[in-house]
Amino acid sequence: MLEKIYQYSTSDKKVVEKLIMDDNVNYIHMVFGKDEGMPEHYSNSNVYMNVIRGTLSITLDEQELHTYERGTLLQIPYHVKMKITNMHDEVLELIVVKAPAPHKYIKT
Repeated sequence: MLEKIYQYSTSDKKVVEKLIMDDNVNYIHMVFGKDEGMPEHYSNSNVYMNVIRGTLSITLDEQELHTYERGTLLQIPYHVKMKITNMHDEVLELIVVKAPAPHKYIKT
């Protein structure tokens, strides 16, 4: 078998699943209920965030809060302060892709 299989949660419960974390890319599946999300942090790579369902509420750097609905794909540059939250009743589901993999930004 040449392909590698990855399984991810289909639950509505909070989850942050780091499915692929290799030298090329990070592929992360996230599910958040109302008032759940990620704490404020800086992007450690180029981030591509795909809203699979629900509504994403996100603050980037000093911008006002923006909301994005299902079917939206955001591109967030390296080293941007971000806070991700679900402020709505519907479950929020995201796929986050980091490329290149963050370790490529670490200076040695």
